[in-house]
Amino acid sequence: MEKKTAIIIGATGLVGNMLLQQLLQNENYGKIKIFVRKKIDLQHEKLEQQIIDFENPEKLKQFITGDELFSVLGTTLKKAGSKDAQYKVDYTYQYEFAKIASENNVKSYFLVSSAGANENSRSFYMKMKAELDRDVQKLQFKNIQIFRPSALAGKRKETRITEILVVKIGTFLARLFPKFRKYRPIHGYIVARGLVNLANNQKAEEKTRAKIYQYEEIFDIAGISHKLKSITILQ
Repeated sequence: MEKKTAIIIGATGLVGNMLLQQLLQNENYGKIKIFVRKKIDLQHEKLEQQIIDFENPEKLKQFITGDELFSVLGTTLKKAGSKDAQYKVDYTYQYEFAKIASENNVKSYFLVSSAGANENSRSFYMKMKAELDRDVQKLQFKNIQIFRPSALAGKRKETRITEILVVKIGTFLARLFPKFRKYRPIHGYIVARGLVNLANNQKAEEKTRAKIYQYEEIFDIAGISHKLKSITILQ
């Protein structure tokens, strides 16, 4: 079987880093292309790094080619500094990159969005996420798969106090109120594993062209019980 080429944007983030490691180890892939602002300290025979200015992705259009695009880019409002800056990272950069990939005939698209994404939400973040989910589905990919995980748990390169609190509060609320269960924290490893499994499911093409997966579905695709206390086990 011919080896596939995967593309990742957001490879230095929590999910992105775990996704990169899993793809490099997967025998179905012959090349992993990552588009980063600066090179990461990692060498592998399958790895190809491209330095990108997300303000001008067209300059690298010739390199945005392959079989699958994994879009796991994201930032926080605090790190971005303003809503406009966060919108650029979480919506504009991801959409523009996906648009180029679709024009270059990349076949499959995998996006990590967020639980609670809603175009009518009063939350800037949730509305932004839903708008990206909606708009990428209009692009000409053959397969579009969108994950909507809740707060992401796992070891990060940088400490994000707000996200640590969200994980703890989400866990507490989910134990008390059933309606909050879809907001239970999920480990980044599980999200990454689900993406890889979904991309390599032989029946994927038989499924609906565009599909959104929620909390428990992500666990099922990853092959891990959602009852597992994975936040501590997998760290």
